[in-house]
Amino acid sequence: MLAVACGLIVANLYYSQPLVGLIAPVIGLPPAAASLIVTTTQLGYCLGLLFLVPLGDLVENRRLVLWTLCGAIAALLMAATADSAATFLCATLLLGLGSVVVQMLVPIAAHLAPDADRGRVVGNVMSGLLVGIMLSRPLAGFIANAFGWRTVFAGSAVAMVLLGLTLRGLLPQRRPARSHGYGELIASLWTLLRDTPLLRRRALYQAALFGVFTLYWTAVPIVLAGPHFNLSQGGIALFSLAGVAGALAAPIAGRLADRGHTRVATGFAIAIVAVAFPLSRIGHSQSLTMLLVGGILLDLGVQANLVLGQRAIYEIGSHLRSRLNGIFMAIFFVGGGVGSAVASVAVARGGWPLVSWIGFALPAAALIFYATEPQDLRHPKVTP
Repeated sequence: MLAVACGLIVANLYYSQPLVGLIAPVIGLPPAAASLIVTTTQLGYCLGLLFLVPLGDLVENRRLVLWTLCGAIAALLMAATADSAATFLCATLLLGLGSVVVQMLVPIAAHLAPDADRGRVVGNVMSGLLVGIMLSRPLAGFIANAFGWRTVFAGSAVAMVLLGLTLRGLLPQRRPARSHGYGELIASLWTLLRDTPLLRRRALYQAALFGVFTLYWTAVPIVLAGPHFNLSQGGIALFSLAGVAGALAAPIAGRLADRGHTRVATGFAIAIVAVAFPLSRIGHSQSLTMLLVGGILLDLGVQANLVLGQRAIYEIGSHLRSRLNGIFMAIFFVGGGVGSAVASVAVARGGWPLVSWIGFALPAAALIFYATEPQDLRHPKVTP
């Protein structure tokens, strides 16, 4: 149930990625600013990660999940009826804010899992989330091609209502110990970031990888629709379907982490992402297949590293998981926001060659930083 719920909710963050070319002219955004549609969603998600997700360590979790989901429903309806750029961008900001409910559900799964199987459980739930990410783009493309882009957001609003009713009946209650107020809770985020080197490293690794993930999947629909490939919206949707293969990495990464192979698996995941963009560069000039292979490898590496990072930070302390998860996700989603923001500009100024160079540089830098990680890095003892 948690895997399905995460997949359905997180899809709201990605529906707009393949549709920017359709949405921007209708709401009055110029082509160079089209990627703002994706960026504002990511910004809202970051704000929610910092100011809403930590509440999971303070208030009853099921109530928090349901109220946050209600906010996402309102934002979806606003996006479906928006007739101006300002209104639509406001809706996407609020949609990102409401979609952080997925990061309230993942710590609940971690709480329910025994220590020895936590990586496997988190990986299984994350596989549902990742399938939602990957299917969201082709699904949005197919629906928009048949019924228009507004139907995508309206249909998701209906799905969220049904999901909310299901979660209300099935989600277990969890009441954390109230040892502090909201102000103290938010203030403790900086202390956790400052005093937890493992958290900082895992967040920076994933920020670099997620930045090129959003760069690729924001830029590639623009390139595929261009004169070089001239694909229709349906063709772009079929191309995006291949990204679902990335979800296979999540449960495998979780099991590797449970067996103590987090460090080695992390280096391998980052290296895969670095290799993906040179392959996609070959694909752009010679073969659509190689462009697709690059995208699949990119997704596999990014999703594996995400699960490895979450498994690692959840071991720091059970009473801190919502805050740790919020900090971790917020930092790497900043990377995602940067990646989506530069995507349309990079395509306009340098085409796919410039995109592929940027896409290679970030994971290469992350790999160099990874090489400096102490072999005996341990989880520090932190206070609430």
